[in-house]
Amino acid sequence: MTPLIHLHVLASGSKGNATVVEGPTGSVLVDCGISRKRLHERANEVGCDLSRVQAILLTHEHGDHTAGLGVVCNHFDGPVYTTAGTATGRRGLANLPFTLVDHDATLEVAGMRIQAFPTSHDVNDPMCFEFEVRDEDGQDVLDSVGWVTDTGFLTDDALDALYGCRILGIEANHDLRMLRSGPYPHFLKARVAGDFGHLSNEQAAEALPHLVTHDTETVVALHLSQENNRPSIAVRALAEAVGAVAANDTFTETRTPDGLLSICAGAQDRPISVW
Repeated sequence: MTPLIHLHVLASGSKGNATVVEGPTGSVLVDCGISRKRLHERANEVGCDLSRVQAILLTHEHGDHTAGLGVVCNHFDGPVYTTAGTATGRRGLANLPFTLVDHDATLEVAGMRIQAFPTSHDVNDPMCFEFEVRDEDGQDVLDSVGWVTDTGFLTDDALDALYGCRILGIEANHDLRMLRSGPYPHFLKARVAGDFGHLSNEQAAEALPHLVTHDTETVVALHLSQENNRPSIAVRALAEAVGAVAANDTFTETRTPDGLLSICAGAQDRPISVW
């Protein structure tokens, strides 16, 4: 595929999430769980122009995805899309200017066709997204990005939407062994590992052979737990699923032997861009 969509992961983790998906005629911001100041600082680090953002997409109401949204909305005139369940799921969101959509809505923003799909998390009505650029007839997909975090398992709709994307952002929240032996109380361990929690490294790795095709160029591990995961552990797990090998000394980036597919990890405190 010809790169027509670019991904800027400005923050990814349990302390704040924000991502910009840049299309041919503008960008969208997915979630805003960091301050407006930090959002702009991170964007500047990777050369992401936030003035091109035409819409905000909110996946769900948890604070690590919404903490900075109120202030950002005060300086933003475009639509803020979310579900009715998310809009009413947290008291601090009640007065924000949402445009309500269903969790399977199709949107046209910034030269991209955005397909929402439902996820499985302990909130009211969460969703994630596939982003596509199509030809003039709307038939052939010229470029695509899949994005999924905060889900206990991948729904059938998610698997369909994420299949064959050129860039695949997929949650790899925790290593099961680290979670089981870690400091979390039992109820929290059960929540994280349950069907309404977060995808583990193992679950993401199991999904990759079903999602990655010859069109897939980059897989980004997302929403890594600082307590129950490490970038090298997550990347290694995903790499083993598709036969990729280390591309650096820290095993935080891998590539398949043919060089066609790379795997890396988003970070809580370090923005990355994928072109």
